[in-house]
Amino acid sequence: MGLTIAQKIIKEHLIFGEMVAGKEIALRIDQTLTQDATGTMAYLEFEAIGIPRVRTKLSVAYIDHNTLQSGFENADDHRYIQSVAKKFGLRFSRPGNGICHQVHLERFGVPGMTLIGSDSHTPTAGGIGMLAFGAGGLDVAVAMGGGAYYITMPKMFKVNLTGKLRPWVSAKDVSLEILRILSVKGGVGAIIEWGGEGIKTLSVPERATITNMGTELGATTSIFPSDEITKAFLEAQGRGDAYSPLASDEDAVYDRIIDINLSELKPLLACPHSPDNIKSAEELSGIKVDQVCIGSCTNSSLRDMLRVASMLKGKKIHDSVSLSVSPGSKQVLSMLADCGALSDILASGARVLECACGPCIGMGFSPNSAGVSLRTFNRNFEGRSGTKDAQVYLVSPEVAVASALTGYITDPRTLGEYKEIEMPDIFKVDDSAVIMPASEEEAKELEILRGPNIKPFPTTKKLENKIEAVLTLKVGDNITTDHIMPAGAKILPYRSNIPFLSKFCFAVCDEAFAERALKNGSSIIVGGSNYGQGSSREHAALVPLYLGVKAVVAKSFARIHAANLINAGILPLTFENPEDYDKFSQDDKLTLENVFEGMKNGKITLKGTNGEATLNCSYTKRQIDILMAGGLLAYTKGE
Repeated sequence: MGLTIAQKIIKEHLIFGEMVAGKEIALRIDQTLTQDATGTMAYLEFEAIGIPRVRTKLSVAYIDHNTLQSGFENADDHRYIQSVAKKFGLRFSRPGNGICHQVHLERFGVPGMTLIGSDSHTPTAGGIGMLAFGAGGLDVAVAMGGGAYYITMPKMFKVNLTGKLRPWVSAKDVSLEILRILSVKGGVGAIIEWGGEGIKTLSVPERATITNMGTELGATTSIFPSDEITKAFLEAQGRGDAYSPLASDEDAVYDRIIDINLSELKPLLACPHSPDNIKSAEELSGIKVDQVCIGSCTNSSLRDMLRVASMLKGKKIHDSVSLSVSPGSKQVLSMLADCGALSDILASGARVLECACGPCIGMGFSPNSAGVSLRTFNRNFEGRSGTKDAQVYLVSPEVAVASALTGYITDPRTLGEYKEIEMPDIFKVDDSAVIMPASEEEAKELEILRGPNIKPFPTTKKLENKIEAVLTLKVGDNITTDHIMPAGAKILPYRSNIPFLSKFCFAVCDEAFAERALKNGSSIIVGGSNYGQGSSREHAALVPLYLGVKAVVAKSFARIHAANLINAGILPLTFENPEDYDKFSQDDKLTLENVFEGMKNGKITLKGTNGEATLNCSYTKRQIDILMAGGLLAYTKGE
């Protein structure tokens, strides 16, 4: 039996386990990346492990999230990360150099290698044939120290593409179509491989848009073959030596195959407040638009920006619309400037923001109250934009510009002639904003620079056999990490200060949660299906740990968040009978008994005021050991 692309890379990097779906495996990691919203904590964890130098082939620390410096906090974090990178052997991508996923695709990604990053959209690198995973900061810290990355061996899905995208239809529409087919839960436990004759019509940036949005499916990761198109992209970046061909075997076996005819797709939008709430542009045509944002790690490539510039050239945006454009990297911005496309964007009335995540994580450019905002981003969760009652739609650059020009949601196919974009054969390469680390000898004398906002990792305790706690919060389905630990300009500066950050935990759902949890001392949270979807931010586990959360009981979990809970020493448990969810109410006094034996048997009983429920906990021996130790950090240090 032949192998899929992902199976080939897994086989090459397998350290432990069997390549059987559902079994735990351990992988050797070639590269890591962090960004500044998660990086400070990841490097505090790396320091705590006590290894003097990173042991990966390449590790990069990016500054792209917390770039709004309205106080000392973000600047201090950036200084800390830069000093850590210099001392421990990482490359440091300065603020303004670009969004981690865009820069990594351009400058560092290598087909066939493994990559984990403390950002859930790390699978973007699958666009050039990397096996790239989003992970919690602790997992990244362990990998930087030479440790393995553990996952459950995924199922294999394949999406066969045929045909060719028609004018005004783009890769973003492919992403929205697969979300329409599978939903935000449909990719859970699977790696999605993209293939078929249709992929030959897609450039690397287009492929990267699709693998980026695979995260919203709940997929473990997404990947494209490494082919002649990959080779041309790497050669244009001056990195032709990084190329190697990679394809699945003809007799590879997949758990599910999905067929999409690119020629039949039309411009689509994801409506508020979920990436899988899909409708066509023609259905929504005429809805008034207040704001349009173009950029993010999904749609900020040179290709995307040249399309935007060509549509805006010689035109003015509608008087009632505020338009922002965020190029994905310094390379993209400088090439726009050199060819004159930047002037076309500026002349339209658009506001050009720095090369950073910006509005995508609520870092500025929030919509007006109850405003309609069209965004070329990957998430439209309620309140993520910074405006709680905003109506955020996810769109392609084509729909974004068409709507900015008219003031209403507009199907770009009504605009008339479609002009093809000509991409340069050679990209402008300037890596001067990437600071190299010190030598091992020089590093011994270097000091780590810490600001007063940087606080230690939360104290963990070894697991107890009996847990008595209050049901401090009960929530429904599709609770995201933005619900648990919000982003935004007001909160992100405190990502390295867990005690202060805890004040905002679950504030989107219940503003009194943090105070109530501290008062209760020990808490259990009950949730619905797909609990913890969205970002890889481990703060969504570390802050509940600080607040005394001992267990989260849900109908089902998102992969990364479940792993982060275990890493934090919190029990993720699922209802054997989902209907038992209704037996428990907020403020109930709950008990988990015989926890140690239950973890081994895979069943734990939850007793409450109005009944009891059997909970599933299919932990591996390693996960049990981590939980017993009180979390991955204590386990790794042997405490």
